[in-house]
Amino acid sequence: MHGEYKVPGGKLVVVDVESEDGVLRRVRVAGDFFLEPDEALDAVNGALEGAPADTDAAGLAARIDAALPAGTVMYGLTSEGVGIAVRRALAHATDWTDYDWQLIHEGPQAPALHMALDEVLTAEVAAGRRPPTLRVWEWGAPAVIIGSFQSLRNEVDAEGAARHGVEVVRRISGGGAMFVEPGNTITYSLSVPEALVQGLS
Repeated sequence: MHGEYKVPGGKLVVVDVESEDGVLRRVRVAGDFFLEPDEALDAVNGALEGAPADTDAAGLAARIDAALPAGTVMYGLTSEGVGIAVRRALAHATDWTDYDWQLIHEGPQAPALHMALDEVLTAEVAAGRRPPTLRVWEWGAPAVIIGSFQSLRNEVDAEGAARHGVEVVRRISGGGAMFVEPGNTITYSLSVPEALVQGLS
């Protein structure tokens, strides 16, 4: 099994590992990072070898930290990054290049239609009825879009929005409120199968 993780502000971590009888076997960590002293890489592999396969990324990082030689210096690498790469490998996460992507970029649409399309496309990709999709949205009218769990009353002056011709709509995803207007905002969404994001948090 193979997993990769790009450490934020750092380097790529690659892990090849097998799971046998509920434990990690044949662990090999590689990447474009730097690790000193040289034997520290063997210590990382050794710390992961035999670890329970259901150990979370933080637990794997703790095993690595405990095994590293005194004075070890990591350049572009973190113990947690290695743990995340292991978790991705075990989740059998697929790769972006494993799919034939669909691009949708239509002309400006009404805000409510964009929300409906986002929901339908996401459900269709999740059900396996359409390929992963990158959709670029252009707006036909000014709008405030609030996240699925936001309070309309706390986020938007509804009377002010109506007075200025700003439609208020709710999206199916979380996050904060955003203002959009024609010709000044381009939005995009990615609808992907669960296998592509397994192991991500």
